Amino acid sequence: MAYNLLKGKKGIIFGALDEKSIAWKTALRCHEEGAQLVLTNAPVALRMGEINKLAEAVNAPVIGADVTNMDDLKKLFEESMKHFGGGIDFILHSIGMSLNVRKGKSYTEIDYEWNKKTLDISSMSLHRVLRTAWDMDALTEGASVVALTYIAAQRTFPDYNEMADAKALLESVTRSFGYYYGVKKKVRVNTVSQSPTRTTAGSGVKGFDGFISYAEKMSPLGNASADQCADYCVTLFSDLTKMVTMQNLFHDGGFSFTGVTEAVINQMEK
Repeated sequence: MAYNLLKGKKGIIFGALDEKSIAWKTALRCHEEGAQLVLTNAPVALRMGEINKLAEAVNAPVIGADVTNMDDLKKLFEESMKHFGGGIDFILHSIGMSLNVRKGKSYTEIDYEWNKKTLDISSMSLHRVLRTAWDMDALTEGASVVALTYIAAQRTFPDYNEMADAKALLESVTRSFGYYYGVKKKVRVNTVSQSPTRTTAGSGVKGFDGFISYAEKMSPLGNASADQCADYCVTLFSDLTKMVTMQNLFHDGGFSFTGVTEAVINQMEK
């Protein structure tokens, strides 16, 4: 059901890879709620061609951008504002990449050059996005920026590897830049800490099926789906959450505040 929560709003969605991705589903929900969109991803992701299906569905242009390249980001914002005929009301940052995870390096043996790329792409890219928007005065008064994170930023999940560090840094950037942007222009900057979700990127983490099964048993409401995360992002982009900023918002069915559940105990006693 649509509520016209984003009627008249304009936003950029980073990271829609395929139909499984949260960014993809969020773009669809934003469109349903009346928003105009620009879709963007790294050039290598664009070559897969999947995003063109989404672009057609939500009537949005696709503008490629390397989030580690300030010139690319400047061009993205310039073209987006030209397309919209004005400023940008919301941004979704759904970006993460780890060469160490892809290559099977354990946390105690990470390649530090790869680690720099992980932090650059997965975390500091948010700073670059915000910095570009700041320098260009691209965001409207009271705009909303949401980045996707995971509870491994606070708790140890061994197989999540260096991405835990990356998410911790991402959340720190959110708080720090969120302060400055709030003072300057009432812009809200938050992270959503989502349940483990079967996306193409998430499935690359070792033991991911175990992550999902354990979280399901540990969450009073069960795991939050990608579609439900999209719904939550819509509320954060809307005018209903004007006073929410610099927060790490858990969207995980209660997992983050549950010590143990009967289902987990029963499983252990088998």
